[in-house]
Amino acid sequence: MSDGDHQTTNSAPETYTVVARRYRPKHFEQLIGQDHIAAALGKAIETGRVGHAYLFTGARGVGKTSSARIFAKLLNTLGVEPDLRDEISQSIDAGDDMDVIEIDGASNRGIEEIRQLRANVNVRPSRSPFKIYIIDEVHMLTNQAFNALLKTLEEPPAHVKFIFCTTDPDKIPITVLSRCQRFDFSPVKFEAIKKRLQEISIAEGFDVDDDALALLARKASGSMRDSQSLLEQVMSFSNGRITADQVHALLGTADEGRLFALADNLCRHDSLAALRVVDEAIRSGADPGQLAEQFLNYMRDLMAVGVGGTADILKLANPAGFSTLRELGEAWGLSTILSAIQILDESLVRMRASVSAVTLLEVAVVQIAELHQLQSIPALLEALSGSSANTKAMRPTTNVSRPADEKKNVELTLNPSTNATSAARSLARSSTTEGERATPKTESLQAATQPPHTSLVTSKEQANEPSDDSVASSNPVSNVRPLSVTEPKSSKPPGANPLIDWKAAVQNIDGMLADFAGMAVDVQPQGSDHWKIIFGPGNHKPREHCEVVERRNLLQQALRSYLGREIRLSFETQPGEATKATPPPPQATLRVQQIRQIAEHPYIKKLCEALDGEILRVDSPSVTTGPNQQPANAKAHR
Repeated sequence: MSDGDHQTTNSAPETYTVVARRYRPKHFEQLIGQDHIAAALGKAIETGRVGHAYLFTGARGVGKTSSARIFAKLLNTLGVEPDLRDEISQSIDAGDDMDVIEIDGASNRGIEEIRQLRANVNVRPSRSPFKIYIIDEVHMLTNQAFNALLKTLEEPPAHVKFIFCTTDPDKIPITVLSRCQRFDFSPVKFEAIKKRLQEISIAEGFDVDDDALALLARKASGSMRDSQSLLEQVMSFSNGRITADQVHALLGTADEGRLFALADNLCRHDSLAALRVVDEAIRSGADPGQLAEQFLNYMRDLMAVGVGGTADILKLANPAGFSTLRELGEAWGLSTILSAIQILDESLVRMRASVSAVTLLEVAVVQIAELHQLQSIPALLEALSGSSANTKAMRPTTNVSRPADEKKNVELTLNPSTNATSAARSLARSSTTEGERATPKTESLQAATQPPHTSLVTSKEQANEPSDDSVASSNPVSNVRPLSVTEPKSSKPPGANPLIDWKAAVQNIDGMLADFAGMAVDVQPQGSDHWKIIFGPGNHKPREHCEVVERRNLLQQALRSYLGREIRLSFETQPGEATKATPPPPQATLRVQQIRQIAEHPYIKKLCEALDGEILRVDSPSVTTGPNQQPANAKAHR
């Protein structure tokens, strides 16, 4: 836009017009960043293919209403290029033309306003070819108002055109969308905003540093109007020259040097130095929320560089320092960068509702600096898989396959003197790996030392179980083993009584599942490959426990190992009132009590949520004695 295209600024405050209005586009050549829109609308006028309803969608400040006014001028002045000196064009630019009616959808959203519009559409325009209705923020209309507008929108009089503008097209009924030609306005590119701001600053007589223009353009986030408002705000307290420091002071942001220093200290795990950078930035006038948001975008640039991005996709960082940014990203590592972004995002949400935003920001900074001390559960499982492979040859086992989406079986083997808190803390410490951030659900478990007699048993898909208890107890890693059904030493042919075979087969399964399965009172064959397991009247708990898909698979595997053929299982409870059943064995009752006690502990609950699992078994480990001595529990095993 040339200097003569905007009106001269008047020194009287009451006649002052803001920059965004004075430099508003008045024809399509001045429309920044929307060349596809200008070309399509201009071509429609050239060919005479002008529709009766248009929908302009896009973010704020990208030129929707300006394009609607330019389009209206072209329609009513019957020209490909509007004559800006024409009376009709000037009145449309001022927003007071009698034949171009601009309506605010937010304040005229009811059915009564739409009824009045319907009554006025039949009145012909006073001096122009068309009566044009521009409805801004049209998504604010009520459903009743939209319904009242449908018929007029579909078949308006020949002299009526509708142009709707909205920032939220998803709220517009599909019946309205289908009656409009839709044009999507894209965010204005950084380079285009920066160039336009430079033109305006020159026209206004200001000398603006290139870094200051870049800061304003990036802060606008694709909105031309926002960038012009920010520029005018900086101009209001400048004396002819605008620097980057003035922009930082206005916006409450920190300069890129501080952002780099903060990222560098965090990469070196220097929490104290990082806190000092934050304190200096806040003392110099930076807003904590703005600083956190800036650093989040800076981390985004590190992430983009870490995945192979080039300088043209940087959002906040200066492209001139691309090589330094790349070195920092390589030193930090992509996994740590992603974890830091998650921490910053969660902290920003909390800071908006907190009176201690500075403290929350400092907490986030320390958490990021200490990410190297945290490890991930996937890394633990990978290490455990390697350990299982090393102990696989000690004793053959029969694996149990299970669907990938099934819940994991999580079992804790505890020494009687070990409490649930120690077990949870031990597992949290052992389930992390350097350079990666644990999930938010397990962050509270990341502090404590490893108790000496605690180990985890977890079921992974198609994993093998080391079966030698002495080997498992002597190696802390080998104690972490997958749950499986042990192959019996000698398979027996099926007997005449299926119930006897059932009870014999389930003895090969460890834990509470064997106790519940053994409470069956009858087995009814339903053919050669289907057994129905019957539980006593009112005995619903064992049936529900065995019906879980994963446990049913374990039981079917046990039968296949015992009988040598596939048996499909179903479960049923006999009708009638519950009778006083024979109490389960004392060891089964003790296991149930231990599981309930452990499962109620808050750390164990969080652990099961993090692993997406449940506790199936709590065992006391074997006591390993000298090389020439028997285990302490050998007599009990005989």
